[in-house]
Amino acid sequence: MKLLLFAFLLATAVATTVMAFRAIRTYLKFRGKRIVSCPENHLAAAVDVTSARAALQAAVGEPRLALNQCSRWPEREGCGQECLAQIEETPRACLVRTIVNQWYAGQACAYCHEPFHQIRWHDHPPALLDVENRTIEWKDVSPENLQSAFRNHLPVCWNCHIAQTFRRVHPELVVTRPPH
Repeated sequence: MKLLLFAFLLATAVATTVMAFRAIRTYLKFRGKRIVSCPENHLAAAVDVTSARAALQAAVGEPRLALNQCSRWPEREGCGQECLAQIEETPRACLVRTIVNQWYAGQACAYCHEPFHQIRWHDHPPALLDVENRTIEWKDVSPENLQSAFRNHLPVCWNCHIAQTFRRVHPELVVTRPPH
């Protein structure tokens, strides 16, 4: 009897682990802001998928994706969500972070001219230099305007962004020395 109970508990633990693994993998795959081409007008739209719901569905079967947010809502909230096919086809390629990382690859900072390597988004995110010679952070750029930002801005590393921000906010504390 103890062996039967042990086998049942072991099978339950294995099934629970498999379900949890599938749920976590699905959640990580579909979380985050994405840029898709809206099937209605073929313009960029920023969307969020209901990744938590998809993760729960993946634990017991096949996940069905649905939009949680879209930059075209509330005006077009009743759309058929055909853009989800783009996300299902290439979930990583339409992720905003992936698109921005690819843009920085092979570029150098507009100030110090150091090339960008691995971007550390959690503690030293890069910035942009706008047409007014101000550095701006990525959180201030709306995802649906990424292509415009890529065309009209220059890449700036974290260190130069911090230095330029300090220079702009506290000009009275900055001493500019000519180069040797």
